[in-house]
Amino acid sequence: MSKTKYSDKAQDKVEKVMHEFKEGKLKSSSGKKVTSRKQAVAIGISEAREKGLKVPPKKKKD
Repeated sequence: MSKTKYSDKAQDKVEKVMHEFKEGKLKSSSGKKVTSRKQAVAIGISEAREKGLKVPPKKKKD
């Protein structure tokens, strides 16, 4: 079983977003404060994907 691979820069991006989340400064696209840890990680991965960093593709729903 293999683990999903993210580039170091993508990990750094998620780390920065999580730091914002912990400080209470992270906002969603609607402008509301993010309160969910899972949502904060999703935002970090999404931003890394936008920058073109190595992030696995989104999982497809059946």
